[in-house]
Amino acid sequence: MLRIGFDLDGVVADFRTAFLDAAAKLLGQQAIQRPSSPMPDFDAVSAADAKRVWQVITAMPNWWVGLAPYEPAQIARLYQLARRYRWEVSFLTSRIPTAGDSVQFQSQAWLETYGYYMPAVVTVPGSRGEIANALRLDLIIDDQLLNCLEVVGASQTKAILILRMGDAGLEQQATDRGIGVVHRLDEVIEVLLQLQDILPSKRGSVLRLADWFFKREPDAHVLPMNPRAARPIPPHSDK
Repeated sequence: MLRIGFDLDGVVADFRTAFLDAAAKLLGQQAIQRPSSPMPDFDAVSAADAKRVWQVITAMPNWWVGLAPYEPAQIARLYQLARRYRWEVSFLTSRIPTAGDSVQFQSQAWLETYGYYMPAVVTVPGSRGEIANALRLDLIIDDQLLNCLEVVGASQTKAILILRMGDAGLEQQATDRGIGVVHRLDEVIEVLLQLQDILPSKRGSVLRLADWFFKREPDAHVLPMNPRAARPIPPHSDK
């Protein structure tokens, strides 16, 4: 069974576009563009202007629910594979609270919208390395090299850096430190499937024999793919 940690923003949710849209509405389109490029850019927004944008964002009820997904079909696919292989998936986030519901609840509602039911969302105020240790994660996926370095430096957890924009220098820094690099969520899922195939061979012959002789009824006690659609379990009665 794999234990996997997924960062939310930059990995499954498109925070970049949502933030730059909010900045453009407040500051004007020119304020989020470099003179040498017509494309919106985080680095074009000054620290003072970014603070103003965050003031607007945090005042908006449930702003995190409105983010677009990068690859919505892959979110649902991840859920289906996690159910099939009994992966334990945690979504990790350092999102800033906004008006409305808590960051955790907004994030859970967002994931369910795209087919990942009953997600485990952990708000992480500190080091990703500490949370990787606490959750005994096998693998963490993040879009920030610093977070990946914290994880591999402070734990036995492996890290994958997802670089959606592409950066040859950053990719080299990551691979030099043993951190895997991908560019899309579907690539991450393919890595997970490879690990799923490799994992049994790393657990020793005794466990493999136990698995061989243990006959399990795969559908006997499994909830439906959408557990929200299941009938509620009736209360226990001694009568």
